[in-house]
Amino acid sequence: MCVAGSRVYVQEGIHNEFVKRLVEKARTWVLGNPFDPTTQEGPQEEMFIARDEIFGPVLCLIKFKTVEEAIERANNSRYGLAAGVMTKNIDLANRVSRSIRSGTIWINCYFAFDMDCPYGGYKMSGSGRDMGLYALEKYLQVKSVVTPLYNSPWL
Repeated sequence: MCVAGSRVYVQEGIHNEFVKRLVEKARTWVLGNPFDPTTQEGPQEEMFIARDEIFGPVLCLIKFKTVEEAIERANNSRYGLAAGVMTKNIDLANRVSRSIRSGTIWINCYFAFDMDCPYGGYKMSGSGRDMGLYALEKYLQVKSVVTPLYNSPWL
């Protein structure tokens, strides 16, 4: 999916515990027939998209020490569709969300959509916005009409 969290930055102090819990969770996933509603991940070992695009079953865990380092690494990409910030500190969440160059940033949630909230990316991740009032711009043509309110010398 286009907003899959394929790059996860985990702060150094919680990294090892995070990896442990993630591995435990991954072991519970049901692999199998993609048409079976109980399947959580279908076959992908030989698919072109799994080998050559990030849309495959990929998760990069990247350890960071400082928030500045995480922001720099997150912005070091040609893409910027969506990002998520998980923290108990709302000031930190706001600082990071202002600093990351991404079209959508979720704080303490992920993949939460609302029809009134514009959706679209920065950099190479799309053009324009879907949903919300900004989506109307795709269907509008702007025109300027100038009419003088005084006697023009050309009239």
